[in-house]
Amino acid sequence: MARFDVIVVGAGPAGAAAAFRAARAGLSVALVDRKTFPRDKLCGGLVTGRARAHYADIFGHPMPFAPDERKTVVAFHHRGRPAGVIADAPPLCATMRREMDAALCAQALGAGAQDFTGQGVAALDTGARNLTLASGPVLGYGVLIGADGVNSQIARALFGQSFDRARIGFGLEIEAEAPHLPHDTVRIDLAAARWGYGWAFPKRHSTTIGVGGILGKNPDLKRAMAAYCDLLGLKVPEARFKGQFLPFGDVRARPGRGAVLLAGDAAGLVDPITGEGIGHAMASGGMAALAAIDALGEGQPETALARYRAALRPLHRDLRMARLLRPLLYLPATEPAFAHAFARSTTLRRMFLAQMAGEAEYSGILWRVAARLPRFALTMVQRRRIEE
Repeated sequence: MARFDVIVVGAGPAGAAAAFRAARAGLSVALVDRKTFPRDKLCGGLVTGRARAHYADIFGHPMPFAPDERKTVVAFHHRGRPAGVIADAPPLCATMRREMDAALCAQALGAGAQDFTGQGVAALDTGARNLTLASGPVLGYGVLIGADGVNSQIARALFGQSFDRARIGFGLEIEAEAPHLPHDTVRIDLAAARWGYGWAFPKRHSTTIGVGGILGKNPDLKRAMAAYCDLLGLKVPEARFKGQFLPFGDVRARPGRGAVLLAGDAAGLVDPITGEGIGHAMASGGMAALAAIDALGEGQPETALARYRAALRPLHRDLRMARLLRPLLYLPATEPAFAHAFARSTTLRRMFLAQMAGEAEYSGILWRVAARLPRFALTMVQRRRIEE
């Protein structure tokens, strides 16, 4: 049996960040993924300033993008009506996950992680600290980092399920040729789905179009997606829609157990309002690696989770604030007032973009929004009567 200081399962943004940082620190690292890279990944692929900052911190250089991938115009809509345009937004980069994830994985392997991509996990034994690959080999670990996405096999092995169906989100998406849509503009349509939104992100060779929201509140998301495509002037057969669960605010308060850590989507680290997950994935992968480095350095791998949870506290706090704010956007009693305030206030729109850029936190946004809504909405926030 081959033994490694760290085994990372999942080679997307969270896993690649974890494997890179651990390997650069001199640890022996195995990088496992059931897919080979490049591979397709359902995702809007919008990389925020927050994500780029985490990338630079972990990988040591700016995240590379072609000039035509950078977008600084964001057009907001609400139920099909214009809700304001920001023409000088902090840059958002529209990328294809197939290309981006392959580059991230290559950097992790280049840093010294051993390549086990294209191999699934057949079994996990947390007591013996080893996992068995579907192809047969058994790998031992000091610390295991599960970065294997929303359908995490590692989370399922620890907790019996990968996510809570009562809280999970779901998204539908297509890659479409849409030359009639502005190529320099990111479009966000609030309430295109219930408790969610729609998006149109122009890329180099296509436009990524999708809708997403809380699964339990969208029994017919395909109809919402079809209506959104019609709104954008596209006729797309429903058979072309691709779907994926989204941990849309389903944050795991306990992201692992002992020497097993969960990062990225596997830990539910997705913004409940914007749906951003790439930046949080890289940040949490980097934090998990640091927790592993410190725990193994002291010969106490079982302390990795406590270290990791301490590092995650600010992010968990901000995501809780986002969950507190989300009902104000989507409850029938408050949505009209929020939409009116958002359309009239350039300040509110800029605050949301600043949050995506990593320049603001939800705690400041929460009270600014609540102050603009009716008194009962403020009371609802203060009492934390969240209806989800």
